[in-house]
Amino acid sequence: MATTIISAGLDRPKTNARTALDRYGTVARPELAYTAEVAEATAPVYEKVKHLIPEFEWPALAPTVHAINELKKERNAVILAHNYMTPEIYHGIADIVGDSLQLAKEATRADADVIVQCGVHFMAETSKILNPDKTVLIPDMNAGCSLAESITAADVRGLREKYPGVPIVTYVNTSADVKAECDICCTSSNAVQVVESLGAPRVLLIPDQFLAANVARQTDVEVLTWAGACEVHERFTAEELREYRDIEPGVKIIAHPECPPEVVEEADFAGSTAGMIDWVKVNRPEKVMLVTECSMADNIASETPGVDYVRPCNLCPHMKRITLSKVLDALVEMKDEVIVDPEISARARVAVERMINLKS
Repeated sequence: MATTIISAGLDRPKTNARTALDRYGTVARPELAYTAEVAEATAPVYEKVKHLIPEFEWPALAPTVHAINELKKERNAVILAHNYMTPEIYHGIADIVGDSLQLAKEATRADADVIVQCGVHFMAETSKILNPDKTVLIPDMNAGCSLAESITAADVRGLREKYPGVPIVTYVNTSADVKAECDICCTSSNAVQVVESLGAPRVLLIPDQFLAANVARQTDVEVLTWAGACEVHERFTAEELREYRDIEPGVKIIAHPECPPEVVEEADFAGSTAGMIDWVKVNRPEKVMLVTECSMADNIASETPGVDYVRPCNLCPHMKRITLSKVLDALVEMKDEVIVDPEISARARVAVERMINLKS
């Protein structure tokens, strides 16, 4: 099926940051010295990242890694980290790692008072929606998303008026306000299943036009969409992939569904970040290129010895706002707290839980 793209109107979603320091109290800021104790405690982490971080740099990172791991025990905090986080976060301090769907599910199981979301703002909002009684922190409130910023709740209400009776599926890469206006959420790993689960001949799948186009190729459902795109994935081209094949004979190319359809068509496999990781682990290609944010290859290289990674380095500037030092600040100062209006949260939670509870 072809997709129909509806033009976008941009209106940056607003956030509301409040401190939780008054509820949890102060702690002393740890001294960040590279002692023998720190070296011993962080040695297993360095073993995982030594192929990426030179030995002379590790003494500058290890004290912060150690301090965060100690402080999260004191704060009864759990750290969720997306697959696009830098290796020192992904391997060094994260309790749970994964793609958006994995983190959404694990957020509901988090046995902690505090959730620190190492990812972008919509992910932290999703954790708060699913855990309204827990404190959710994001290390940088400005860690946004081009997809989330491409559509507003008012835009969705306009779509309801224009397409009465047509179910609206929203990608998780949207604000809580947008989720509250939609029927069900999806991720790149379950978008086809979600669209077909509605039993409707016509569905709105917003806001990623490329994800929608790739879904439309796999279903008989007519897919309407929105003119949003991920600024990382939209930059890849099919010609670029063909050039890599010429330069690196035998390379296997796996792409994220947020890429344009011609890029997905050129790839050997397309799937969510979790799906991409699983494909590499199962197939163990000699040489592979991940057509997605480049930290992915860094993070799974230590788990897939013998696989040579060709690295097209498209960085997400928003994900890279999350750093070790900001995570430490978040736990010391209990900032920045992600707040979602209770009425918005309750409505958005329906859409997220419908996705999570969808049977495979």
